Amino acid sequence: MSSKHHVVQVNIARAKAPLDSEMLASFMAELEPVNALADSAPGFVWRLQTEEGDATSLRPFPDDQMIVNMSVWESIEALWEFVYSAGHLTVMRRRREWFNRMEDHQTLWWIPAGHEPTVDEAKERLELLASSGPTAEAFTFKQRFPAPGAAEPDDTSQLAGCPAD
Repeated sequence: MSSKHHVVQVNIARAKAPLDSEMLASFMAELEPVNALADSAPGFVWRLQTEEGDATSLRPFPDDQMIVNMSVWESIEALWEFVYSAGHLTVMRRRREWFNRMEDHQTLWWIPAGHEPTVDEAKERLELLASSGPTAEAFTFKQRFPAPGAAEPDDTSQLAGCPAD
């Protein structure tokens, strides 16, 4: 990890129904507890949120059913530990109940420590990953890149698969 850089994760999802529907009620009920887990997780830096405490009211895409989640972490390892921790993993395993399967729904990238990424930056990185595949500017857990100026990671095997699948 480079303390001069933090990693951003963005993921998008298309809900199977409106967020205020019965179908999404259990997902919406999980948001606050999962966000509280993230906020207190080791290595957590920042997350996209409105005054309501989450980002579900943001509509950065033409499709009204699309939602965005974005957060900043001190390292890929800290992000990985949170994403695949019991509290978050339990909810993530249920994602297909609430959301349609999508290609190119998540990307990671490095930012200078202290920079707050924008939704427009996130959209650009998602598009870059979709058009060019994993690069140092937009990558995935499976095919990650070190922070600028950092050495290549020795072993990425623990980050290769997704235990939620």
